[in-house]
Amino acid sequence: MGELSDLDRQIEQLRRCELIKESEVKALCAKAREILVEESNVQRVDSPVTVCGDIHGQFYDLKELFRVGGDVPETNYLFMGDFVDRGFYSVETFLLLLALKVRYPDRITLIRGNHESRQITQVYGFYDECLRKYGSVTVWRYCTEIFDYLSLSAIIDGKIFCVHGGLSPSIQTLDQIRTIDRKQE
Repeated sequence: MGELSDLDRQIEQLRRCELIKESEVKALCAKAREILVEESNVQRVDSPVTVCGDIHGQFYDLKELFRVGGDVPETNYLFMGDFVDRGFYSVETFLLLLALKVRYPDRITLIRGNHESRQITQVYGFYDECLRKYGSVTVWRYCTEIFDYLSLSAIIDGKIFCVHGGLSPSIQTLDQIRTIDRKQE
């Protein structure tokens, strides 16, 4: 019970666009990893589902999306990557989505975009934001480790294939995607 109330408190804090402690980020990422490691590279999602594209650290756009589309867990969401970079609130945005994933694992699906990458985040702002807000790169490391465990794609009702930016011409089947070792950069 205490663990759930801690998570609920962190979610409420993040909903106010307030940072959680570094130790809480570490614990949240550890819990998220346990969930994500069990998911497929082609994660099955049931409709109805609200599919969302790039958020790019636009925290207040994410809040508006929840206001208009309905909150988790009442609404089922599929976020198709690019949670971080470019916006001013990448840390709060990604951690809120991650906390919601841990709290409601069957109601929110997160797949990897091209910005869920160590190299890209060092160029487009997430690295610097973590350093600025936490005083070290430790939170960036925790988050980028989680990126390695995000699903690569989703399939809605076994019919609608969802991926962030497209497919390699060498990929011909879903089974080829299922066998990719995603736990890498």
